[in-house]
Amino acid sequence: MSAVSDRLPTFPWDKLEPYKKTAAAHPDGIVDLSVGTPVDPVPELVQKALIDAADSPGYPTVWGTPALRDAITGWVERRLGARGVTHRHVLPVVGSKELVAWLPTQLGLGPGDRVAYPRLAYPTYEVGARLARAEYEAYDDPTELNPEGLKLLWLNSPSNPTGRVLPKEELTRIVAWAREHGVLVFSDECYLELGWEADPVSVLHPDVSGGSHEGIVAVHSLSKRSNLAGYRAAFLAGDPAVLGPLLEIRKHGGMMTPAPTQAAVVAALGDDGHVREQRERYAARRTALRAALEKHGFRIEHSEASLYLWATRDESCWDTVAHLAGLGILVAPGDFYGPAGERFVRVALTATDERVRAAAERL
Repeated sequence: MSAVSDRLPTFPWDKLEPYKKTAAAHPDGIVDLSVGTPVDPVPELVQKALIDAADSPGYPTVWGTPALRDAITGWVERRLGARGVTHRHVLPVVGSKELVAWLPTQLGLGPGDRVAYPRLAYPTYEVGARLARAEYEAYDDPTELNPEGLKLLWLNSPSNPTGRVLPKEELTRIVAWAREHGVLVFSDECYLELGWEADPVSVLHPDVSGGSHEGIVAVHSLSKRSNLAGYRAAFLAGDPAVLGPLLEIRKHGGMMTPAPTQAAVVAALGDDGHVREQRERYAARRTALRAALEKHGFRIEHSEASLYLWATRDESCWDTVAHLAGLGILVAPGDFYGPAGERFVRVALTATDERVRAAAERL
C-alpha cells in the first residue's frame, strides 16, 4: 500500500537546516527572518478571554458558539464591507493551514479534477491537491486557464510570499470569470489587515462580489493580526452552499476549534486597538529592514502588503540564503514558493525590535 506521504514533496523547511546552523553560529546570535512566526505578546484581553474559558470540560462544537459566529459575522461586515452575512455564511477552522491542506479532499476532489493557484504561492495549495490526488497547476492570470475540470481556484491577496495586492478591478474580473465557468473561488486573505502601500480588498466586498456570495469563500486567520498562531484560530466566510457541506464533513471528522480558543477569537475580533498597535510594530520593522536591504544591494519587488519583503540580488536564491546566513540572518529561499522565485528570498518582519536592529546593523 502506497503511503499518503509518498504523494507529498520534501518538506521545504528541512532544506534550511544547514543554513540555520551557520546563522546560529554568529557571535551575536541568529536573526531568524525565515518562517514568519509571530514573536510579540498575545494581547492581554485575548489572554484573559482564554483563561476565563479554561474550565471547558465538554466538547466544543465545530460550528462554534453563537457568540463566536456573531463575532465573525460582525467583523466580516465591519472590516470587509460584506453585506447580508448570517451564521450560515461563516465557519470556524482549526488554523488556516489545516483548511488549505484538506480542502480539496473535503470538497470531494480527486483524479481528473484540477486545482489552480498563483505562480508564486504558499506551498500548501499544491499539497492539498496532492493529498486529494487531484491535478494542480500554477497560473499568472487565472482567467487564461482552461476551465474544463477546474474545480478549485485559489486566490491570495495580499500574496505570500510577494506581498502583491490584487486591485479591486482585477478581483472583480476574476470572480466574474469563475462564476461564468462554474469554478469555485477560495480567496486566502490572511494578510488583509497588513496593507502598507496598497489597501487590500476582500472578494466579499460588494464591489467585487456584486452583492452575492455565490461561488466565493474568503479565508481569514488571526495568527498574524492578533499574534494567535499558537491558538490555531481561523475562519471561512462566504457561500453557504459551500460552507454547509463542509460543516457536516468537519462534524464527522471532529475538526473542532477548542472552546478556550473560540472565546479568545470573540475577544480578538471585537477589538481593533491591538491590531493597530501590531501594525505599527510591523511598519517600523519593515521600514528598517527595507532600508538596510536596499543599502546592502537588494532590490525589493511588490511587498506593498503582508509580513514579508520579496528581495533579490539577481542571483540564485540559495546563494543569497548562504550569504545572509554568513551574517547570522536566516531568510526563506524564493523557490520554496515555486520555480519563479528562484532568484528571490522572502524576508519576514516577524522578529523582535532588537533582532531587527541587529539585522539592519549587520547588513
